[in-house]
Amino acid sequence: MAHSPIQDYLKVLHARFSDLKSGELADYIPELSLADPEWFGICIATPDGHVYEVGDCRQPFTIQSVSKPLTYGMALEQHGEARVLEKIGVEPSGDAFNAISLHPKRGTPLNPLINAGAIAACSLVAGDNMADKTAAILDTFSRYAGRPLDIDQAVYQSESATGHRNRAIGWMLRNFAVIEDDPTATLAGAPIPKNSLPMCCP
Repeated sequence: MAHSPIQDYLKVLHARFSDLKSGELADYIPELSLADPEWFGICIATPDGHVYEVGDCRQPFTIQSVSKPLTYGMALEQHGEARVLEKIGVEPSGDAFNAISLHPKRGTPLNPLINAGAIAACSLVAGDNMADKTAAILDTFSRYAGRPLDIDQAVYQSESATGHRNRAIGWMLRNFAVIEDDPTATLAGAPIPKNSLPMCCP
């Protein structure tokens, strides 16, 4: 492949911003606060399949809320737009990602990119039990990643121990029949795939 100016530009950007020290590590999930704040990578994948990267792009990490549109896509693929729209709206929201934010009359999440919508999407993933659903999600995301993904037990345990708000959201969704069964399994999920999604998207 001929040399691309994209790679040079990424190097310039990486050098320009690598000394920035503002911001703080996420600590609402204790395990995330252990990440090295010096990790910094930039990666671009073009539609024709070329990948350009610079910095710590090979550092494994959990993608957290990046999982939300992917799980939502699985729900759409399996159930169709009309069925999913009965459970999850597509309106913008100014609320925080973990807000207990539901439609005032229907009780449906406003969109799939807040935790309430992500939990509802997880409940829609096809499978006879939570293990089957988790395996389907892991398989799908492994295909998206182009390689097998594994499980980060430490992050899963940390999220599970601190996920009280998500459990509250799950039971509110059950109250409005957005989740049609006991939400415990959906909320507990299965261990989080490293470089993939947490099951209920904390």
